[in-house]
Amino acid sequence: MAIQQLTDEQIRSWTRAQKDEWWFKNIFRGDMAQLSLRSGLTGFLLGGILAATALYIGAKTGIGIGVGLTSVILSFALFKVLSSAGLANDYTILENNCTQSIATAAGYAVMPMISSLSAYMLITERIIPWWQMMIWIIVVSILGVLVAFPMKRRFINEEQLPFPEGRASGVVLDSLYNGDAGEGMFKARLLGWVAGGTAAYQAIVSDGWMKLLQFKILRMDQWAGMKEPWVLHERLDTYYYQAAVKAELWLPKILGTDFRVLGLRFTLDAAMLGVGGLMGIAVATSCLLGSFLNFAVLAPLMIQAGDITQRVAPNGSLVPISRVEIVNQWSLWWAVTMMVVGALMGLLAKPEMFTSAFKSLGKKKAAAEAPGKDLLAHIEVPLWVSYIGVPIFSLLGAWVTHLFFGVPWLLALASLPLIFVLTVICTNAMALTSWTPTGALSKITQFTMGAIDRSNPASNLLPAGMTSEIASNAANLLSDIKPGYMLGGKPRHQAVGHVIGIFAGVMACVPLFYLLFLPADANGLRSTASMVTDQFAFPAALQWKGVAEIIAKGLSGLPASAITAMIIAAVSAVLIELARIVTKGRFPLSSVSIGLGVVLPPESVLAMFLGALLFWIMGRRNKAPGSKGRRIWVDGCEPICAGLISGAALMGIGNAIINVML
Repeated sequence: MAIQQLTDEQIRSWTRAQKDEWWFKNIFRGDMAQLSLRSGLTGFLLGGILAATALYIGAKTGIGIGVGLTSVILSFALFKVLSSAGLANDYTILENNCTQSIATAAGYAVMPMISSLSAYMLITERIIPWWQMMIWIIVVSILGVLVAFPMKRRFINEEQLPFPEGRASGVVLDSLYNGDAGEGMFKARLLGWVAGGTAAYQAIVSDGWMKLLQFKILRMDQWAGMKEPWVLHERLDTYYYQAAVKAELWLPKILGTDFRVLGLRFTLDAAMLGVGGLMGIAVATSCLLGSFLNFAVLAPLMIQAGDITQRVAPNGSLVPISRVEIVNQWSLWWAVTMMVVGALMGLLAKPEMFTSAFKSLGKKKAAAEAPGKDLLAHIEVPLWVSYIGVPIFSLLGAWVTHLFFGVPWLLALASLPLIFVLTVICTNAMALTSWTPTGALSKITQFTMGAIDRSNPASNLLPAGMTSEIASNAANLLSDIKPGYMLGGKPRHQAVGHVIGIFAGVMACVPLFYLLFLPADANGLRSTASMVTDQFAFPAALQWKGVAEIIAKGLSGLPASAITAMIIAAVSAVLIELARIVTKGRFPLSSVSIGLGVVLPPESVLAMFLGALLFWIMGRRNKAPGSKGRRIWVDGCEPICAGLISGAALMGIGNAIINVML
């Protein structure tokens, strides 16, 4: 059934009261279950699981993956099976919509963990207590919810802005419940098949799972004489290097530096194949270009020139050159420059995001919108909740930022006015493009706070993290509300669901963060030295850390070659983004993605490119509408990628837990 919507003429000419009356009479489903016990519980559990996969992928790539459509398909399939077995009543379309609101909110909660909070720990070498991380994320995330609702009726009810990502969820939900349900089950099965196959592969490349199977279950150490469990090497080139040592074969080098030192390995990483399929060929190609330039060209030159060298650790031992050392000593600076300049250029290239946002907020309310005639007062979140909640939670956020991280009260409070401005911009950007420019906008806060206090990195990291998280939560909440508005749901229920999702994400991911990235040693101590590895590159955190260090230290401590590279990167980023503007997005390179390719491990970049290339080729080969190939490779792209990501991530998380327990 086609979703009803207003015409462009009606959107332009009708008052908000008229639009609300039309929606209330034609779309609203007041008697349909929405935030029920089962939808809340399903969203909470799915949200926690999918947020864990988002944390895993975010630490690897710095990219936040959407979990909304995945949760829609999974919850639809789950209750379809239960309903067929007579174990549950049909799951309503609004219950499913509420489930995806909870799940997506859980996924959003992981972003500070892989960006600002991780950058703070890396730069200060101080481990944030888990309970402080939980409290801080919950406070600023709820503040984002409170900031969003005064804007909801303007952007969604009156302006009827598209919110493309939210609209896509609404269309998918409508097609599942009012169209071909078999297509929804096909996508669910496709996701399940791929996830199951990926999980099996991930198990045989994981030392923990193989140790559990071979030593604890099969007892092969006792009857087969095995000393170490057999594991398939995920880095496939390991087999060549093992043979090369025995047979004295050629070891690949660039200017005398071993490929392995440069991080140039070939790894069959299933999760990265899925990430590449979602990001597309243009972004993946840009990442590959950045990785190739840095690790195959610039890094060998800088090692030969002596600008990248072995350094002496605090304990007096020599730290050998590795991919992490290459990034931290030299490459990070031009990569950060490329990403920041590119992001800001991309933001400035869309002035309509600024003008339309504030023009919209500046409109006078129609006389017909008097409070006494408000048809939606009983289902909207009352504005007094935001008017009271925003000041309270703003002060609470400033207080915990000061108490936990030592940010001066003045700076914590000075960042609060930026929240409103950045939230309006982010919301309008999400409404028009499904893109929230939080990365670029957070740098505005970082540089503003850094100009006031350069002595304490937390003074720019945490206020920027707070404004970024609030703006992102507000924008994403309104995107989640869009499908509810399209399908006739109650905004209050989705707001409550979003808060439930925040708690689900925090409760699932904060303990997991410490388990995966900050494991305790034999003495129970944790160290930031274990965070950034070849497996988990933390590119977003390194970007935040790089900006904070530039603010605090300036450029005086950098090699001349690094400063030259930063200048060239800045100019290149401007030229690339100008080319994208002139060609209206058809220029195939992205400066932000080129910079991202530098801070990611080359093996991950190659796997992402191969995933993107596979789906690009199969998409071109299966263009015929209705064909089996198109159904799998084009229509099923997202379920396949979600299966690759979730299967690999969940087994990877399980492997870490097993290694801690065994």
